Amino acid sequence: MGMPGGWELILIVVVIVLLFGGKKIPELAKGLGKGIKDFKTAMNEGEEEAKKASEEKTAEAKELEAKKEATTTDKKDTKNA
Repeated sequence: MGMPGGWELILIVVVIVLLFGGKKIPELAKGLGKGIKDFKTAMNEGEEEAKKASEEKTAEAKELEAKKEATTTDKKDTKNA
């Protein structure tokens, strides 16, 4: 079962025109396009938030590592003194 052929597409378009009328179809298409645009925008915002959170976690991990190294260095200096 593949994609509909030429006559099948024509039949689908005719049924849609009969159901919704010629004036409603552009409004429906506009609404569908706006919905897709909003969805893509939300997806991009979600990706940006995830990237930002990842960068923050990386920065926190580096800070913890630096503190750990500083504490280890201080302990070694105290033992040597």
